[in-house]
Amino acid sequence: MKSTDNSRTVEVFKGSPWEAELVKGLLENNGIATILKDGLMSTIAPYITSDITILVSEERYEDAMEIIRERGKGEDED
Repeated sequence: MKSTDNSRTVEVFKGSPWEAELVKGLLENNGIATILKDGLMSTIAPYITSDITILVSEERYEDAMEIIRERGKGEDED
């Protein structure tokens, strides 16, 4: 019997495509699965870069936000 994942996803980050890739890698390196969701404009006109949203399961929200906050602290020190 196939199990169904009924967990919800929540947004943890929204930013430029390159920032989103960095955050995605950081989260996945810490064992948090991510989903990338791009903005509508990139679907209509691929040459227009719009913000990318990163989603994680609701259960991992706090873990993901802690990792993202720690990343932000490192940038402030530069």
